[in-house]
Amino acid sequence: MDLAFFYFLILGFAIFMYVLLDGFDLGIGILFPWFEGHERRDHLMRSISHVWDGNETWLVFGGVILFAAFPAAYSAILSTFYLPIMIMLFALIFRGVAFEYRFKSDRSKPWWDFAFSAGSTIAAFCQGIILGAIVQGVPVNAIELSSWIWLTPFSILTGFSVMAGYALLAACYLYMKSRDDMQLLASRFAKRLLLLILIFMMAVSLWTVLSQEEIRHRWFDGINFLLLSPLPIFSVILGYVAWRGLTNIEHESRPFWCVSGLFLLGFAGLVVSLFPYLIPRQLTFMEAAAPDSSLGFLLYGICIFVPLICAYTLWGYRVFSGKIEDYQEGY
Repeated sequence: MDLAFFYFLILGFAIFMYVLLDGFDLGIGILFPWFEGHERRDHLMRSISHVWDGNETWLVFGGVILFAAFPAAYSAILSTFYLPIMIMLFALIFRGVAFEYRFKSDRSKPWWDFAFSAGSTIAAFCQGIILGAIVQGVPVNAIELSSWIWLTPFSILTGFSVMAGYALLAACYLYMKSRDDMQLLASRFAKRLLLLILIFMMAVSLWTVLSQEEIRHRWFDGINFLLLSPLPIFSVILGYVAWRGLTNIEHESRPFWCVSGLFLLGFAGLVVSLFPYLIPRQLTFMEAAAPDSSLGFLLYGICIFVPLICAYTLWGYRVFSGKIEDYQEGY
């Protein structure tokens, strides 16, 4: 139980780090079509050229934890969501190839721009669909029922919500890393996306509470709502502070951290709603956990690689902490 819960926390940490770091990374591609001109688009690419591949480390790490620590959940999730997962992986591949070839191309640059933007958008949308389908619940016999069981109105809503959230992270990141007209343009997009993501969060939350009795009881029975009320209250406060920060360049980093906090509160609300399930109403993290001998063996790698990944991630962001001054030279 103790080891299983520890790996449950590690898995949650890996998912949140991926959503936060690769979120703004993918969001750059989602925003790509709205930044016209080669110079502006080169600016966007330079802003993430030093971190985009490192950010995806957390996706690999999360997959390894799920595979090694919770094999039952790994097999169920990959079997049920095989199609959206494969589409997401192909989109990430095209996105990575486009990233490398775009800087070396001339006449074909518009095609690589399209590949980068489409790959980022499709990958984010697939992640949102998988999230929505898991929250909504997957029938035990999902594979026998239909290979499209994950495609529902709710999962489509969460797909667009994740896209909007990633684009908001990217706009706030650009606001923090840019100057002059690029900063103003990023601020304009961030304000619109901030309002949109707050609406999406409210819609997803209400849909979940109204459609799932177990989650509704968890939030509203007894004094539960009073105890959990800080989550929506602080979400509104962070949204307001982020909005104010987008109108004051003296606090240009504040919107990004406020939006990061908004994601953290949303993730906390998701954990509160689903705990202790990895697959709602089907499989808890205790039931999905590997034997203690396997979890104990895995612990040595966790103790080595988690601090190592955190260290080089922090070091990389520290070294490239400045602004993008010139699109030709980057930092």
